[in-house]
Amino acid sequence: MEALLSLKALPPIKFSFSFFSSTEKGDPKMIWLKEFHEMASESFCRTSRRRLLSESVAMATTMYINPALCLPTQEAKDSEIVRYQKMNSGVKIEEIIEGQGPEAHEGDLVKINYVCRRSNGYFVHSTVNQFSGETSPVILALGGSEIIQGLKDVLVGMKVGGKRRALIPPNVGYVNENLKPIPDEFGPRRSLLSHANEPLIFEVQLLKVL
Repeated sequence: MEALLSLKALPPIKFSFSFFSSTEKGDPKMIWLKEFHEMASESFCRTSRRRLLSESVAMATTMYINPALCLPTQEAKDSEIVRYQKMNSGVKIEEIIEGQGPEAHEGDLVKINYVCRRSNGYFVHSTVNQFSGETSPVILALGGSEIIQGLKDVLVGMKVGGKRRALIPPNVGYVNENLKPIPDEFGPRRSLLSHANEPLIFEVQLLKVL
């Protein structure tokens, strides 16, 4: 299913990436070690040796999987700058796959698949059936004002075969209910528009420039 979007688990994409930073002053690694020590001391009194060992391994594994938790705050900010692009409109874009085909320009007609989610990761709408994998791509014009401005910012400059994930603020999102892309069915349409006043995450795959 080449057309199927990469639907890997999302953190609640705030794109400020607060999970990189510490909630306390000081070295995040030392803070974690302090919290781990306190937790281990408390657990020792009420758990068996086997359970304590299991919890320790689990927490160590978490740190291995997400090493950003050990990074100093400044290094984390640098990583954020490298990984994400912020547009003048406020749209924040992550390049998942850089396409190798023709590039989309303003005024073009493009064929795309997309998944729309709330900023907390909850599903809103998609052109990809999550159960069967069948797709219903949409065709959008990148000229004029028929699509939401935030999605236009995402698509212009993409190459065919590419995939992007973006956080679109409400002021460049569904500022009116006639903007595309919009589901034809009443239920999904109502669900989407009910979240029009909050940031939305779009995962987009550019299939073709027409």
